[in-house]
This record gives sequence, structure tokens and C-alpha cells, in this order.
Amino acid sequence: MSALQAMYKQVIMEHSRKPRNAGELPGATHTGEGHNPSCGDGLRLQLQLEGDTIRDVHATATGCAISVASASLMTVALRGRTVAQARETAQAFTQMIRTGEADAALGDLMALQGVHTLHTRVKCATLPWQTLDVLLSSPTDTQP
Repeated sequence: MSALQAMYKQVIMEHSRKPRNAGELPGATHTGEGHNPSCGDGLRLQLQLEGDTIRDVHATATGCAISVASASLMTVALRGRTVAQARETAQAFTQMIRTGEADAALGDLMALQGVHTLHTRVKCATLPWQTLDVLLSSPTDTQP
């Protein structure tokens, strides 16, 4: 295992064991849930939008390490970004997961680049991002 692969593995394990920005988000403007029935992953995603800016984002994920780490890394990457920037990041991340081609601008999200070789785990890594897409496409709070 290369030093870079070892570092990426460490990032994934750190975010899966101690997810960032988990739990309820007071003042959330958008709330939604995502599920991956093929492996049991679940996600509750909350956004606090102020105009076109994501002021805060929380994700409470359950399931495999890849799904939990992806949600945690996403919350860190998107806080303070505009909706347009979030969409660009989501598109670049999804492309990386599907093809293995990574944009250096993804930063720590590149830790999940190797998932593209694990076809059964692609849905795990993309679940938070698909849920984000639904929330960003919703004009109002989508809380269940």
C-alpha cells in the first residue's frame, strides 16, 4: 500500500468512526432522507441555506464506513459554499466515484477515489450526494 493510499484509508476510517457535523441542525431550512436498500445505508441530511449559500450542513449517516465517511466529508466540504459550487463539487465527486478520475480541487474527498473499483460500494459513496441533489432541487423544506 502506498503512503497516499494509507493516508486516504486513515481519512476514511477517521470520518467513519467520528463523523463531523452529525446530529440535528437547529435552523435547518431543508431536511431530507436517503436510503440504500442494497446494503442498508441510511442518511438524514439537513441544510441551512441563507440565500444561495450553504451556511451549515449536518448529516447523520448509518451503515457502512464508506457511506458514513462520504457524508461526513461532504459536510466539511460544503459548509460556506454556494449552491452552484456545491453542485459542481457533487458532480466532480460522482464522476470520480464512477470513473476514478479525480479533480485535485476535491481535496479530502479524494480519499474515496478507490471506491470506483468497488462496484458494489458506489451507491454507498454517492448516497449523501444524491440526497444533497434532491435537497438543492427543492424550493422549500422537505422534512418528512
